[in-house]
Amino acid sequence: MMDQYPPILIGVDGGGTGCRVVVGTAQDGILAEAKGGRANVSTNFDEAIAHILEATRAAVKDAGQDLEQMNHAVAHLGLAGFTGPEIGKRVTDALPFAKSIVTEDTTTTIVGAIGADDGYVVALGTGTIIARQRSAVQTCIGGWCYQVSDQASGAWLGHGALEQTLLVVDGIVAPSALSDRMLEKLGGAAGIVQFSLKARPGDFGTLAPDVVETAAAGDAIGTMLMQRGADYLKNAIGALEYQTNDILCLSGGVGPHYAPYLPEHMTANLVSAKGRAVDGAFALAMTAAAE
Repeated sequence: MMDQYPPILIGVDGGGTGCRVVVGTAQDGILAEAKGGRANVSTNFDEAIAHILEATRAAVKDAGQDLEQMNHAVAHLGLAGFTGPEIGKRVTDALPFAKSIVTEDTTTTIVGAIGADDGYVVALGTGTIIARQRSAVQTCIGGWCYQVSDQASGAWLGHGALEQTLLVVDGIVAPSALSDRMLEKLGGAAGIVQFSLKARPGDFGTLAPDVVETAAAGDAIGTMLMQRGADYLKNAIGALEYQTNDILCLSGGVGPHYAPYLPEHMTANLVSAKGRAVDGAFALAMTAAAE
């Protein structure tokens, strides 16, 4: 069947805030892309699968392909919440694709950012990825999950903004533009509490742009949070034996904003990401199809 129906290729980047899916072929590359909802398979498995399939169908249609071709597709999925073979099998069993490879989003993020090059990748979106690639071997630390890790991430910044704002309300910390914005956006201290009781990591992550923006304008609370995040990143990169001449790629929605807060020796060889995690997923799907 795979010979009769040349497979379409599918790359999936599934995160705590949302997912991206690209569809294409080995000959033509990426033909279409679609966005979907949250896709952390540990937080809510059924929801994640539903969002991945919804976005995949949209991308397949936009690529001009018949939805029946999904049954012959080769896919690589880099998913937040991937914890090993057991959940990987659950994902593949829930999908209609002919061949599915499921990995951590770390794998696809590294390939998307630096390809096969040696270097360091700090990818910060809702969560945190800190990785080294050396001679095709990937080594990652941190990013265990928001509840006990993910320092410097968008979710971490958003949570920190609310924590500091309540300290402002209590008269412990001086007010700032960021705390004023949080109080206005969420309806005062009571609104912050109600929001936090129901919030997922992705919900906290929606507040990260406020931290980044106010910090860039000199806000004391925003700057403090960004510097705390940068201090963690400095220690984490150092733990992976970073040397001054090594390349460093800051990627994700939040990652590049940390550049001004990191020491100069770590940004001396800063490179832009070659692509996104979803691009890395597509490249890996292409590899899988050729095997």
